[in-house]
Amino acid sequence: MRGRGSVTPVGVVIRGLVAGAMGTLAMDGLWYVRYRAGGGHSGFGAWEFSAGLTWDQAGAPAQVGKRLAEGFLQRPLPATAAPLTNNVVHWGYGMLWGALFGLVAGSARRQRLVFGPLFGALVWLSSYVSLPAAGLYKPLWEYDRQTLAKDLSAHLTYGAATGAVLRLLLGRR
Repeated sequence: MRGRGSVTPVGVVIRGLVAGAMGTLAMDGLWYVRYRAGGGHSGFGAWEFSAGLTWDQAGAPAQVGKRLAEGFLQRPLPATAAPLTNNVVHWGYGMLWGALFGLVAGSARRQRLVFGPLFGALVWLSSYVSLPAAGLYKPLWEYDRQTLAKDLSAHLTYGAATGAVLRLLLGRR
């Protein structure tokens, strides 16, 4: 029997999905601020939803989605699918990691503030393992420190925001 105020496994997964979405938004907010500081001119909506993105310019989320979709459908995706594919994979990935975090952190007796950033670092590191294996990234040691630091800080932001939102959704202090 569950105690008063406890949450079911499905409940922590749903809360994790929501927290992952908010973490993704926080990370994208940081990337957008950097984009504008670097001279970018697009508004947040156009930037966030990859307006005008082509397969040649597309990053890892779009490329992973393209491979998965083309493998499943057994036909090439049109060029117009690049923005949608990028966003579905990017947001889906952030939300699915959030669901996993919800299951793990939601089962902990105490929700520690450090869990979120540690989780973000794990997500960051996993990309530097899986994406080189897929031929979409170089191995971790081939990147300069500045690139790795910018990417890590964005993922720490994702993790911290995901952790904070999950704590709020679970009603924990």
